[in-house]
Amino acid sequence: MFKTLINKSLILLAIAVMCNMTGLAKAETTTETTSSSGSTADSTGTATAGLAGTADGTLPDKAEALEKIDRSLNPESYVSYKKIVNIDTKGIKKEFVMYVGKLGADKVLGSFLAPKTEVGRATLRIGDNMWLYIPNVKKPVRITSLQSVTGGLFNNSDIMGLDYSDEYDCIDIKLAEGKYELELKAKTGSVAYEKLIVVADTETYTPERIDCYTSSGMLVKSLHFKKIVEFEEGFKRPSVVETDSPLFKGAKSIMIYSQMKRVQLDESLFNINNMAKYQELR
Repeated sequence: MFKTLINKSLILLAIAVMCNMTGLAKAETTTETTSSSGSTADSTGTATAGLAGTADGTLPDKAEALEKIDRSLNPESYVSYKKIVNIDTKGIKKEFVMYVGKLGADKVLGSFLAPKTEVGRATLRIGDNMWLYIPNVKKPVRITSLQSVTGGLFNNSDIMGLDYSDEYDCIDIKLAEGKYELELKAKTGSVAYEKLIVVADTETYTPERIDCYTSSGMLVKSLHFKKIVEFEEGFKRPSVVETDSPLFKGAKSIMIYSQMKRVQLDESLFNINNMAKYQELR
């Protein structure tokens, strides 16, 4: 009888040990299927959790990134010279030289210095409103963002460009091929392009390319930023902007910047009654 009791005790002990081992095995299985980062395995056995959150955590704030892109292209207020070269589909070239000034996010003026036929003309932009002054014409003429005072692929919005953050909201930002890619949406219907895709350097935020789209999603043109120059100590930007368009194959327009300087212009200059005096600003 004593032997029988021992045998029964051994059997019960064995059963208890087996149950305990089964519980441990289940716990280990559960631990293995949940990583320390909280990820779970998909049907292929690849960990999938937390990837989107990790990517979002490494990206800058959308509004701040757009502001940095603006400042990488120009000081908030400045004066500069720019040459615009238009090459049409037949290879015919025409050049313009302008003196330009910008104040804050939404005020830009310009004065034509060449060719001789254009000397005396002036441009002014305040927010969405644009004017062209022509000597011997009584009043400045209203112009739109989609028109062009020089012809070619650059429209008035390109030539008299404001800060992008003044006209667009950044609705998405991601990393693509080692660059930041921002999607911008126009704040109002008066903006030249409904959507912009900006490809920028991740350290300097300097744009390398901007693709411009209509509201229907059609690509209108692409701007290519080239040849970075240090205009002032601590301020570098692309000195050349080239644009091409799938709508005008073979045509190209080039904008070349020189002597960009930080200057706080007098706000009174940004008035249609003073446009005739822009030739005296240099």
